[in-house]
Amino acid sequence: MSLVRRITAAAAGLAAVGVFAAAGPAVAHQGHPRPDPTVDLQLLALNDFHGNLQPPAGSSGRVTELEADGTTKTIDAGGVEYLASSLRTARKGHDRSLTVAAGDLIGASPLLSGLFHDEPTVEAMNKLGLDVTSVGNHEFDEGKDELLRMQNGGCHPVDGCYQPGQTFPGADYPILSANVVSEKTGRPLLAPYTVKNVKGVRVGFIGVTLKGTPDIVTASGVKGLKFLDEAETVNKYTKILKRQGVNAVVALIHEGGFPVSGNYNYNCDAGGPGTGISGPIVDIAKKISPDVDALVTGHTHNSYVCTIPDPAGHPRLVTSASSFGRLYTELDMKYDRRTHDIVRSSVTAANHVVDRVQPKAADMTSLIDRWNTLAAPIANRTIGYISADIGRPGANETPLGDLIADAQLEYGKSLDPTTQLAFMNPGGIRTDLVYAQSGSEGNGVVTYAEGFAVQPFSNTVNLVNLTGAQVIAALQQQVSGPNAAAPKILQISAGLTYTLDLTKTGADRVVAGSVKLNGTPIDPAATYRVAENNFLAGGGDGFPALGQGTNPVVGGDDLGAFASYLTAHSTAAAPLAPPAANRVTVIQ
Repeated sequence: MSLVRRITAAAAGLAAVGVFAAAGPAVAHQGHPRPDPTVDLQLLALNDFHGNLQPPAGSSGRVTELEADGTTKTIDAGGVEYLASSLRTARKGHDRSLTVAAGDLIGASPLLSGLFHDEPTVEAMNKLGLDVTSVGNHEFDEGKDELLRMQNGGCHPVDGCYQPGQTFPGADYPILSANVVSEKTGRPLLAPYTVKNVKGVRVGFIGVTLKGTPDIVTASGVKGLKFLDEAETVNKYTKILKRQGVNAVVALIHEGGFPVSGNYNYNCDAGGPGTGISGPIVDIAKKISPDVDALVTGHTHNSYVCTIPDPAGHPRLVTSASSFGRLYTELDMKYDRRTHDIVRSSVTAANHVVDRVQPKAADMTSLIDRWNTLAAPIANRTIGYISADIGRPGANETPLGDLIADAQLEYGKSLDPTTQLAFMNPGGIRTDLVYAQSGSEGNGVVTYAEGFAVQPFSNTVNLVNLTGAQVIAALQQQVSGPNAAAPKILQISAGLTYTLDLTKTGADRVVAGSVKLNGTPIDPAATYRVAENNFLAGGGDGFPALGQGTNPVVGGDDLGAFASYLTAHSTAAAPLAPPAANRVTVIQ
C-alpha cells in the first residue's frame, strides 16, 4: 500500500483556533465523566475526474510516491472500478462520512463518457455516493443548458435517450456554482451552497470555480454568465450559512496551486506553512474567512495537502487529489456539538492512491460494460498505427503536440493551400498515444476511442490571417501576461522554429529574431495563413494575439483532422514514429 503522510492544521497554542475541551476528562457533579462533546467526521474528496471511467493510459494513469529512503516509485492508479472500491473501503468504521468534489468531474472526457455527453460519469458518481461537488470550468464545455441537464436530468436535445425506455435522471448530488451568475439577474446558475446533515452533524459546503473560467473555455459555453471573485463569493455565503446556524463550513474551489514536488505524498509544510505550494489558490486561501474550516481544491491536476494561513494568521488545510481518479483525499476532523463547528486544530488530511491491485467494484464493471457495448461500433475503429508511445505536452514542446499541429496544418492546406503554419494549445491534448495495448486491437494500433481521449473537445480547425507581428506576439504570450507564472507552450507545426531562453523573464524569453518559418525570419509586416482550433481563434488560454485573425474560415472538427492524418501517414507495416520535438530550442 502507499506511503501515507498525515498533516495536522493545528497552530502552536490551542487558544488560536477556538474552543477546546480542557485537558483530561471533565467530571460531572456526581463524579461521572461527561460525554465527549465532539464526534468524528470524515470527508473523502476528489477533483478533476474528467470522465475517466476506465483506467487512464500512459502517464495519465500513474502517480509518483516518495519512499522513506528518499527514492521514488511509480504506481499505476485510477479507474472508477477501483475508485469506488477505495472510497467504500475508506468509509468503513466511520459513522459520519461525506464524499465531496471540487469540479471538472465531466468534460474533456475519454470516449466512453464523452460520446454520451458524460451521462455515464454522472451515473457512476451517483453510484459511488458523491454527496456534493463544485462546478468546474469543464462543466461549461457544452454550455450552461447542458450543465443544467446534468443536474436536472432529461435526454439530450439532439441525440435523445441512449438507452431505450430510460430517461437520464441527472445528478443525485448538487452541483454548486456560487460565483457563476446570470448577467441579467445576478442570480447563481445553480445552487450556491448546500447543508449536509449526517447524524446530527450539519456541514455547509460552498462551491465555486475559478473566476478566469471565461478565458479558458469557448465563448459560447459561458454566454450570458458572469464569474465572480472566488474568495469574496465564499465569504458572502459563509456569512449566510452562519446566520442559519451552520458554523461548520467547507469550501469546494475549482482553482488550485503548484506544489514544489511531483510526489503525491511530499511534505508540503516541510519549510513551514504555505512554503510548499504556489499559484492562485495561495492568494485565494489567504482572503477566505477564518470561519471556513477547510478548502478542497482542484483545476491544476496536482496533488497536495498543505496548510496556508487564513486572514487571521491561523493555519488551514488546503487539499487537492491530482486528477482522473488516481487519488482521493481523506480529511478527518472533530465536530463540536456544543459550538456546532469543526475543531480546526483537529483537522488532518492525507492523499491515498487508487491502486489497481484491489478488487474492482462489480457495479462499476457492469456500468462500464453496458456503455462500452453502446460505444463499441465507433470506439473500436482503427484510425492509425504508431511505433512507440507518443507523449503529450509537459513543460515545453512534445512529440504528440507536434503531431497534432502537423495534422492541423495538413488539414488547413486541404481547405486553403496557402496555409503556412498551425498552433495547438497544450491544454487541449488530454493524454498520450500509447503503443502497448491491453485490448484486442494489438500493440501500436490507434483506435478512434484513443484518438478521442487525446482530443475530446469537439473543437473545429479554423483558418485565419495573422500578421508576423501577431505570430511573434502569440509566442511571447506563452511566457508573459496571464501565462507568466505558469507558461503555456504552444505546440507548433513543422517549419516554424524559435529559441526559448528560460533564463530570462516575460516576453524576452522568446529570443528576438529567432522566430523563423522554413528557415526565413518571420516578417512582422507580412501576412501568414494560420490553422488553429476555434478555442485559440477566440483568444483562449491567454493568447489574445491569436484571437485577432482576419479572413476566417471555420473548418471541420479537430479529431477528424487528427484521425485523417494518422490514417494517411501510417499503416500496420509502416507505423508512424514519434516526431523529434526539435522545433523549439530551449535554453535553461
